[in-house]
Amino acid sequence: MSLKLIEILIATIILSMIFTFFVRKILRDAQIGDKPIVTEHKHKTGTPTMGGLGMLLAIISMAILLKDNINLILTTLIIMASALIGLLDDLLGLRTKEVQKVVRNISKRPVEIGQLILKPGEEARVATPKAKAEFKRLQEKGLVSVVGEAPIKYEIRERDKIIVQCLPGVLLVLSGALTTLGGFQLGVFMIPLVIFGVIGAINAVNLIDGMDGMAAGIIAIASLSCAIFLYLNSRSVEAMTFIVLAGSSLGFLVFNRYPASIFMGDTGSFALGGGYAAAVILTDTVYFGVLALAVPIVSVIISLLHRAHIIRLPVEPLHHTLHHKGLSEKGIVFLYWLITLIVCVIGLYFLS
Repeated sequence: MSLKLIEILIATIILSMIFTFFVRKILRDAQIGDKPIVTEHKHKTGTPTMGGLGMLLAIISMAILLKDNINLILTTLIIMASALIGLLDDLLGLRTKEVQKVVRNISKRPVEIGQLILKPGEEARVATPKAKAEFKRLQEKGLVSVVGEAPIKYEIRERDKIIVQCLPGVLLVLSGALTTLGGFQLGVFMIPLVIFGVIGAINAVNLIDGMDGMAAGIIAIASLSCAIFLYLNSRSVEAMTFIVLAGSSLGFLVFNRYPASIFMGDTGSFALGGGYAAAVILTDTVYFGVLALAVPIVSVIISLLHRAHIIRLPVEPLHHTLHHKGLSEKGIVFLYWLITLIVCVIGLYFLS
């Protein structure tokens, strides 16, 4: 890459680190922390969330410094809109909606509760109406016992969340900056495709933001790869947007890597997902951009198949299933990073 792109990357990393450091301090002082619902993550209780604000401030700062880069300005506006939606969800999540029982299988054989099959000694939340009805029956038979409680946060309903997530895509369409998608002039058909792409990226990144450093690392690798792809095609100015995305993610990763001292929350995952989608669409690097985000996309597809009862996972999403099967959190995150890197290298080789 050119010296200027490297300088922008380093500057963004430093800004992201500085802003995240102060955001973490403010959140700690305000006692705004995570309340994990996965029993294996109880040790993360109290870790500051909404840390995506640090990345957001770094991106806005770089957009001001590079104000002549129209793509970066537009992407930053989409990031701000996406982050605002995520922030509202995070703020709503500070309130507890209900407290669910955590039960353990105390029998010598697997038991089914809800959509889960618990092996002897395994624990799970009693979340769905079906699980709550089965819990009473299993408890009466002495097959399960209550071992704790899990506070469940208020959240925007899924349908309402999807509707609100249309906003960044609509703003992107209304910007008037889109001409082609995938190399084709699609006219009015571009509108639903752009909105779908932004919503898809937001939810894909949000889904994989379940383990320390996973989402930030994947976006950093994918964004750097997109920047290299554009640079190799003599499009250095357009590469700057991806460089800023990568730098903000890497700076945040300093504090978010295992064991994380801050989480990005929906504020961060929505911002990164919406920003990545906007950058890909504005630079029309759709084929490579989608390929680089293959790991989150496949994770979403697997979760959708699980919810449609086509396949069955012990725990959803896939990375929690891998953890459930005995893989360490650090190992799973490294595996996801490695697969993303390999896919990006293959993409650079064949598509550049």
